[in-house]
Amino acid sequence: MLEPGQKAPDFTLPDQDGEQVSLASLRGETIVLYFYPRADTPGCTTQACGIRDRDAEYAAAGARVIGVSPDEPEALKKFAGKYDLGFTLLGDPDHSVADAYGAWGEKSMYGKKYMGIVRTTFIIDGDGKVAAVFPKVQPKKHDGLVLKALGEMAAA
Repeated sequence: MLEPGQKAPDFTLPDQDGEQVSLASLRGETIVLYFYPRADTPGCTTQACGIRDRDAEYAAAGARVIGVSPDEPEALKKFAGKYDLGFTLLGDPDHSVADAYGAWGEKSMYGKKYMGIVRTTFIIDGDGKVAAVFPKVQPKKHDGLVLKALGEMAAA
């Protein structure tokens, strides 16, 4: 898992419209990069709708939110449309970006172990460095934690 102060690995992934988005092209912006297991599942929907509902607070903090999951662009587009999500969703079907960030790992459900996305959020500063990491974040608590950290960054 990446830690604060480390350079955020660059990537290029397709968004919900099939357009390529690279982290390098966003240099100068504060990015909230969150990894979630799968579009349109209960926890992921709670998390995405929380971000949508607090969009003005993220904008006021000067942060751009980007969600990353192993879904294909078609599934992301359907998810974004269904819940009126106004932020970028990226597809990482081979989980290479999740691997690079340490957000791909062993999980267990009902005693069965499997590999998947470990719900994790990174704040990346305008210089491309990791400013904060929130591992195993709970969907309902996500926005409070991230917005508090963005406020602390702005005050520093």
